[in-house]
Amino acid sequence: MDVRGSIMSRVVPFPDEPADVTVVDYQPQWPDEYNQIAARLRDVLGEAAIRIDHVGSTSVPGLAAKNCIDVQVQVALVDESTIVPLMESIGFRCRPEPWNRSETSSGVTSSKLVFAPAIGSRLCNVHFRQYGGANARFALLFRDYLRADDVARIAWAEFKQSLARSVAYLASYGQIKAPATEILMRAAEQWAVKTRWVAEDTS
Repeated sequence: MDVRGSIMSRVVPFPDEPADVTVVDYQPQWPDEYNQIAARLRDVLGEAAIRIDHVGSTSVPGLAAKNCIDVQVQVALVDESTIVPLMESIGFRCRPEPWNRSETSSGVTSSKLVFAPAIGSRLCNVHFRQYGGANARFALLFRDYLRADDVARIAWAEFKQSLARSVAYLASYGQIKAPATEILMRAAEQWAVKTRWVAEDTS
């Protein structure tokens, strides 16, 4: 397998997923599309979903993003044996990548599960994280900081658009963006302290 094939097999295990990175201008329909996904999740998960939020770049009005809705579901315990059957019952596919079982945010490693939609459905990633966990907090702080700070939001959009024009594939895009995200989040943490930030509950 050539390098391009290796990258694609690691990043997009489902053949219907796009391998290239495209960052588009903010789309006003993204919140409504999130609401439709969240409603389906609430119906199947019930009280197991303590909180459901629109996260990621598509959750920030005015921010350029990949056209993929990120949804965060906070649960009491990230239990694969319980969550996977429920999500599969409405067509979602558990992502098989090994790094989609845990992640490190602000120096803390936490569990997670990520699901892709059914073939032909609206592109999205549904992230299950433990309620109140460091990774759940990270996602909400990223969103709320960029919603609140115009300068940071504009700069982040320009960075992502420039990076997407220079980097063809998702793996390289993510690897380059990761350290920049850490720098962004240092500023976000300072903002959180200054403003006594508490994540807005949109569930």
